[in-house]
Amino acid sequence: MTVSGADIARVFRAEHGRAVSVLIRALGDIDLAEEAVQDAFTVAVERWPREGMPPSPAGWIITTARRRAIDRLRRESTREARQAEAVALHAPDEGSGLPEEGPVRDERLRLVFTCCHPALSREAQVALTLRLLGGLTTPEIAHAFLVPEATMAQRIVRAKSKIRSAGIPYRVPRDEDLPARLASVLAVLYLVYTEGHTATAGDDLGRPDLAAEAIRLGRVLVELMPDEPEAMGLLALMLLTEARRPARTDAAGDLVLLADQDRSLWDAALVAEGHALVRRCLRRGAPGPYQLQAAVNAVHTSAATAADTDWSQVVALYDHQLRIAPTDVVRLNRAVAVAELDGPQAALALLDGIDLEGYVAFHVVRAELLGRLERWPESAAEWERAAGLSDNAPESRHLRARAAGAAARAGDRR
Repeated sequence: MTVSGADIARVFRAEHGRAVSVLIRALGDIDLAEEAVQDAFTVAVERWPREGMPPSPAGWIITTARRRAIDRLRRESTREARQAEAVALHAPDEGSGLPEEGPVRDERLRLVFTCCHPALSREAQVALTLRLLGGLTTPEIAHAFLVPEATMAQRIVRAKSKIRSAGIPYRVPRDEDLPARLASVLAVLYLVYTEGHTATAGDDLGRPDLAAEAIRLGRVLVELMPDEPEAMGLLALMLLTEARRPARTDAAGDLVLLADQDRSLWDAALVAEGHALVRRCLRRGAPGPYQLQAAVNAVHTSAATAADTDWSQVVALYDHQLRIAPTDVVRLNRAVAVAELDGPQAALALLDGIDLEGYVAFHVVRAELLGRLERWPESAAEWERAAGLSDNAPESRHLRARAAGAAARAGDRR
């Protein structure tokens, strides 16, 4: 079977996090582990198209990365400590035969908790974990944070430097440390899922492998911390969003908006599971941002048609979210719901105080509202701004088509 670059890219996306996790645990050195895994994938690009994909691609990558790390350690120094590290790397993969430490039984979730050490800033925790776990590039992470690429590159470098200089160990946090790191872990999983839902760049709308990994880790987290309603809320949010994936694109791979989706294509099992989780966590009486976002998605997925959506309930949920987490993104989402109740003019007025110029969705919402008001030249300009910010091919095609449609209407009005 011929192995293409796309095949290797899929293995990279699926296995990068696991490979880096295993190598960090063995080496105790983030940069060396990351470089070794990158080297292994470089070798795969050279060999697999010629020799075929190995029976266990993940095992091949980990073994090759381990060998590359051994070679590098021996080249860099002949000191006894470096030689000892190289010898240690000859141990069986993933420490087979050794008991697992602490309460975290999953290698990748262990990496997430480790990167969420309190000595690092929240931004650094999330950015570093996205880099190591998901294999996201610096531009992809910068897009997720709505910051310039150079800023994000510096943030990641500083985080790694902080881990080295502070001697932060790669180890499983104790039971009593888990709750303190939960907020950062939830943020990591949410951003990994977000990238899987709508990829920063590429020919496909999303990256299902990343979305599946975020959901898998979310399930592990809920099992690990069953009394944390926000963990449950995040899992519900991801499941309810993922349920709509089959209807998000048409046969040509083009984007289909929520209001236009064939709801019979939604995954009924995921919808049911998500609704059950929303009911469970909200009964705790301590709603947080993820629970409330999940509740909004529960309202959408409860409606048989777009016209049946209970927009007043959606606005109420966003009002509650603004009281506990007042962000511009929440304000933007609330404005969308207000437009359905009070009209586009009322919603447009709400956008005046929102500063999200680099955010695709902000310009999409403005374009839609301006179009409803038949302010077609302004609407076309906003669609173009949104398209200019997107490197995702299906999303960009959709946005440019909307821009062309608005421009044509503007021309008809002249």
